[in-house]
Amino acid sequence: MDTAYLLLGSNMGDRLANINNAIHKIQTICGDVIQLSAVYETAPWGYTEQDSFLNQVVVLDSNMHPTQLMLHLLEIEKVIGRVRDIKYGPRLIDIDILLFDDEIINNSILTLPHPELQNRKFTLLPLVEVANELIHPVIKQTIAELLLNCTDTCHVQKFSEPSK
Repeated sequence: MDTAYLLLGSNMGDRLANINNAIHKIQTICGDVIQLSAVYETAPWGYTEQDSFLNQVVVLDSNMHPTQLMLHLLEIEKVIGRVRDIKYGPRLIDIDILLFDDEIINNSILTLPHPELQNRKFTLLPLVEVANELIHPVIKQTIAELLLNCTDTCHVQKFSEPSK
């Protein structure tokens, strides 16, 4: 089994229900969800003229290759109703693979580690809950160190505790 660290986000409709729906589909299709971070409410990043997001990190044990996993996650987004029209724009669900073991991948479907991981507080705060000492395979710092060094000033606050 390999371990994937996913970030789920939603800022449209019932945000928490969208995330929980995605987690259920991930568990059904992609592998075993073994840990969840708390849910965080975060200011929009990139395109700021939109509602706040809820974000949660999901730790997944999977037998899939990272690219295969990404294809399944994209299909889950589509089934839930994700429409890609504005870069960083509003969305019912967004599912990113942040890390997959210590894999380094750069192809047309997937870049690992996620190229913005170290720059986004809304990603690092929930990730540090579940993978504090995990070492970024390129930067060679722990997730806790990345959070300490992150210069992102977007507002991020805990919304609810993990449900699992």
